Amino acid sequence: MSWVDIGVNLTNKQFKDDAADVVERALSVDVDQLILTGTSLLESQQALSLAKRWPGTCFSTAGIHPHDAKEFQPEQLTALAQLLIQPQVVAVGECGLDFNRDFSPRPVQCEVLEQQLSLAAELNMPVFLHERDASDTLLAILKPWRDKLPAAVVHCFTGSEIALRQYLELDLHIGVTGWVCDERRGTELLAMMPLIPAGRLMLETDAPFLIPRDLQPKPKRRRNEPCYLPHIAATIAAKRGETLAQLSEHTLAASQRFFGLM
Repeated sequence: MSWVDIGVNLTNKQFKDDAADVVERALSVDVDQLILTGTSLLESQQALSLAKRWPGTCFSTAGIHPHDAKEFQPEQLTALAQLLIQPQVVAVGECGLDFNRDFSPRPVQCEVLEQQLSLAAELNMPVFLHERDASDTLLAILKPWRDKLPAAVVHCFTGSEIALRQYLELDLHIGVTGWVCDERRGTELLAMMPLIPAGRLMLETDAPFLIPRDLQPKPKRRRNEPCYLPHIAATIAAKRGETLAQLSEHTLAASQRFFGLM
């Protein structure tokens, strides 16, 4: 079996001293490819640098997270475009809308998202999307762009069943994290796992965030890592009535096709 972790924040300071060990531990449990998330121009540059250290194993995204939208200047689009044409960079993002924390004004979030969708359409690249409490607005913005984009994934999906069905109707992919392993707040999401068709589901840790709460024995550190992806996969496979091998086969194929991985 082989797995792809489509969302790893390896540029996070929690990994500054042992990124190589983190990648090695992932490979040791057959998490064979990692997509390193870019959330600002600087972090997108850093993610690309890290991806270059492990060719064929690590790839990266380049984009502006809605939290960082308020800092974005139009001239940075050129620099972002230069990153996106690098062979290791496989998607535009992380971009989207966050109406939960509202770290950037909502109109600014929408404008910066539109600019990145335009860039993705121009470059014919998939989009790695963030959405919190903003599904209606995200859908309204995405719909005119959808036929101009090769693909888009709502990463770290934690929304409602209504939102899930609307995203699937728009032919979006769904990224699922260890949120499904959280008995306090993940039961609703776990119940939705059978609703996601094979070919649209992709797996991620969002490391170092969202460590699965039900890991046994409990890790000494509360830092999530890609090596925990098979644990998340086991939870999802059981709920979907699939074997781990079946889940691995279709999520691997979906992820490699979506990101154009070698």
